[in-house]
Order: sequence, then structure tokens, then C-alpha cells
Amino acid sequence: MSPPSPRIAIVDYGAGNLRSVEKALVRSGIRAVVTSDPGTVSNSDGVVLPGAGAFRDAITKLEAQGLADAVRESIAAGRPYLGLCLGLQLLFDEGDEHGVTAGLGILRGRVERFPARSPEGELLRIPHIGWNHVRFQGDHPMLEKLPVEDAFYFVHSFRALPSDPTVTVGSAHYGERFTAAAARDNVFAVQFHPEKSQGAGRRLLDAFAQWAAS
Repeated sequence: MSPPSPRIAIVDYGAGNLRSVEKALVRSGIRAVVTSDPGTVSNSDGVVLPGAGAFRDAITKLEAQGLADAVRESIAAGRPYLGLCLGLQLLFDEGDEHGVTAGLGILRGRVERFPARSPEGELLRIPHIGWNHVRFQGDHPMLEKLPVEDAFYFVHSFRALPSDPTVTVGSAHYGERFTAAAARDNVFAVQFHPEKSQGAGRRLLDAFAQWAAS
């Protein structure tokens, strides 16, 4: 008999397309539970933090509900973490949406709004919405299961600026190269939406399921 699949907590802080994320994870063989209970987050085999809305609103809700500490404790315990969209941005020290606000502080760096123009002077439409190719790099275990390049669906106005460039394990181009995936140890996070990215998204969530079970 094969061992049971990992039980993964999808953090519910009152925003995000949680049911779509849950269905996508279940399709990849994960026992997913949507929860706003810090104890459930702390005691699960791993954490998925999806995200929608503003950086400040999200971290304020996570801190107020005790979920921020539960996520930090799970990561500190070495359990796998998958961040989606805002779930990537919140990992960093701070974000400047609606004023500078401290994030989870797991990764060094900050989150800033896309500039209005590219370095070449091209006008950029903000938010960045649509399909974009992501090129992966590095030796994180998640990357062993993924193609070097794939196309994913993005909806975002802000992007992460890691202090350590080796944290960036996936990049895409919008005006200039930006961090589309960030990872360190048991943390892996993406700026795009796997649950909206069809086959590419399924491949990424399948890779997460295998990694979480290892």
C-alpha cells in the first residue's frame, strides 16, 4: 500500500480564488484543506498561500488572525511551502503598496510596483495581465520535474526585487526581466497563477505534489 498523500493547508485569510486552487491541487493528488485556523496550518504537512488583493491588506489580515506566525512556524519546521502570486510577494521583507508594509520576512528584498515605462521608454500597461513565458534556472528540487521554459498566466501590478539574485529561480519579461519564481530550501513561490495556467499549471502543481511527498 502506498503512503497517503501529504495533507496541505491552503491558507484562507479572506481573499483569493481558494476553491479553484483547491480543485487544482486535488487534481494533482494532494489532500488539500482550505483553512483559516492557525493550528491546522501549523500541523499540516505543508502550506499553500494563494493571494489576491493588496499587500498591506493581506499581511494585516494574516497577522491579525495568527496565520502569519503559523506560516512562519511551518516554514521554520522545514515543511514545503508554495506561494501563489501575492503568496510570493508576502515572503519578502516589505512591500510598498499603499505605503511601506513589513511582509513575512522569509526572503530578503522588497516588492515594488512595475514602472510606468521600460528602460527603453516603452509604455507599460499596469497591471500586467496575460500569458508569459517563464524560464526556470537553479537546482531547487521542484525544478527537476519542470521543463526549462513554460507559459503561465499572470495578473499583477507589483513584482519582487530579491536582495539575493540566487533566490530567483524563474524569470519572465515585461518591460525588463522580473522574478516570476523564487525559492530557497523548503520554500517555492510563483508570481503567476498555476490554477489558471492549464497544462503548464498542472505540471507545476504535479511537481509540488511529488516534492511535498518526498
